[in-house]
Amino acid sequence: MTRARYHIRFSKTGPLRWISHRDLLRLWERLFHRIDLKLAMSEGFHPKPRMNFPSALALGTASLDELLELELAEPLDPEELGQRLRADQQPGLGILQVTAVPEGSAKAKLKSTTYNLPIPESDRAALLAEIEALRSCDTIEIKRKDKTLVFSLAAEIEHLAVEDGVLVFRCTPDQGASLRPTDLIEELKITHVTDSGQFLTRTRVELEHEFESSKCVTGQMTS
Repeated sequence: MTRARYHIRFSKTGPLRWISHRDLLRLWERLFHRIDLKLAMSEGFHPKPRMNFPSALALGTASLDELLELELAEPLDPEELGQRLRADQQPGLGILQVTAVPEGSAKAKLKSTTYNLPIPESDRAALLAEIEALRSCDTIEIKRKDKTLVFSLAAEIEHLAVEDGVLVFRCTPDQGASLRPTDLIEELKITHVTDSGQFLTRTRVELEHEFESSKCVTGQMTS
């Protein structure tokens, strides 16, 4: 039987924003076991399910749009797959869309990720000034452990603005190490905003190639 790949878009909110990427993998594996999916497995002495996240989400960050690429051992109608996933009703996990990936298509490749962070009114003027200062720079230096990394702002940040009291920015991956959302928060001098209870939310994961909606089933986000 021919294997089949799917793109599963989902939300990760509430208590799930506090689980690690590794624990998220385990959560999905348990979910697939409960709904009796026949997963395609990797080869070797320790086979693992063929599943891939184009962009791992940082601990503590919520998401309204994540993407999992999954390979099944045999084809399954996207509508049926979506219904079975939603029926599990995992708290904090919303199944948004299931898309069948055309045979022969390349592995999912990340194009951009979009984030937002609510900004208290008292901090907005200072933040706007920091954004203007950052826009005048070509590069940004970030210290990680015992080394300093230099990033091109034009290559890493596609959009950066305050919209209706919310900081909105879009990151584009570069070769090698990439600028992290938390790096930008620190550079803009607003870590106190996240320390006081506000948290980052990823609102969009965009791929280099999106497939036709006629081959997918879309559902409502669950809490």
